Amino acid sequence: MPKMKTHSGAKKRFRITGTGKVMREQAGGRHLLEHKSSKKMRSIANDLVVAPEDAKKVKKLLGK
Repeated sequence: MPKMKTHSGAKKRFRITGTGKVMREQAGGRHLLEHKSSKKMRSIANDLVVAPEDAKKVKKLLGK
């Protein structure tokens, strides 16, 4: 049986930490930046941990 391929969209959007948590970027940091405050942009720049229920699905897409 052939190997499962990694989902191309998922590998661009998520990463898995050394402890196995799934991280994602926050929305809103790519365009229309002029009217967003520096404070808002700093908070958007931080990655978030994906909810455990969804993390299982993401790991399956990533082949982990």
